[in-house]
Amino acid sequence: MAGKLFTLALSPKPMDFSGKVVVITGASDGIGAELARQLASTGARLALAARHAGRLEAVADQCRAAGAEALALVTDVTRDEDCARLMARTLERYDAIDVLVANAGVSMHARFDEITDFTTFERLLRINALGTVSCVRHAWGALKASRGLVVGVSSLAGRTGVPGRTTYCMSKFAQTGFLEALRIEAAESGVAVTVVYPGVVATEIRRHGWRGDGEQAGVSGLDEADAMPVAECARQIVQAMRARRRELVMTRKARLGLWLKMFAPGLVDNMARAALARRT
Repeated sequence: MAGKLFTLALSPKPMDFSGKVVVITGASDGIGAELARQLASTGARLALAARHAGRLEAVADQCRAAGAEALALVTDVTRDEDCARLMARTLERYDAIDVLVANAGVSMHARFDEITDFTTFERLLRINALGTVSCVRHAWGALKASRGLVVGVSSLAGRTGVPGRTTYCMSKFAQTGFLEALRIEAAESGVAVTVVYPGVVATEIRRHGWRGDGEQAGVSGLDEADAMPVAECARQIVQAMRARRRELVMTRKARLGLWLKMFAPGLVDNMARAALARRT
């Protein structure tokens, strides 16, 4: 038993993406699109999924121009049948799935007492958490066969409460919990699970996200002065994928905050409350 535990704990050989099949959801813009572009130059074979056909095909064309094979598949991750079709079409085209990047997600910014459409809780849960579950479910057999990798793009809001983001935190904590538990089970099959915790990244996710009435916000509810460039975010994710890391927290400030929360949670709460007050 001790020998088995030691084997599971060994650092894996760095992953070579050449010839590997990588499925990316939410690939039509933001982090997903940039990940696809960066992986295109590694020799990976891509299956790109998102709801918006035109933007998705444009990203696939960029990947093909970089020399990659790229399959574009219109997919709504809240529809289990779409997730099943995504994996089936990928296997039909490439005969394998080596990496699943569960990146599709929607943001929301509203204080709890500002929420008037409470269906937003269920809607975000279906996209941000259950969408990940559905994609993993239908890729699971292929991932076990390839001893592959699941990458879940969560958020710092999936590790610590953020004022004004009760809905988003709920959905991202659920996604994180699923992936954390899955990692332990998956190790027995040789499948690795990497959970990514971005902070504020320079994408349109917050402007595309929702207000308390469930409508598109159109503006960001966060201070984006120091937002991480999306290319840097994707670069760090690719590095974490190569190493099959357990998790990726992207900035020193975020790592310090999570460490501090273990010892002084009230102080971290007060800092988050003060930051919100400065923005309002």
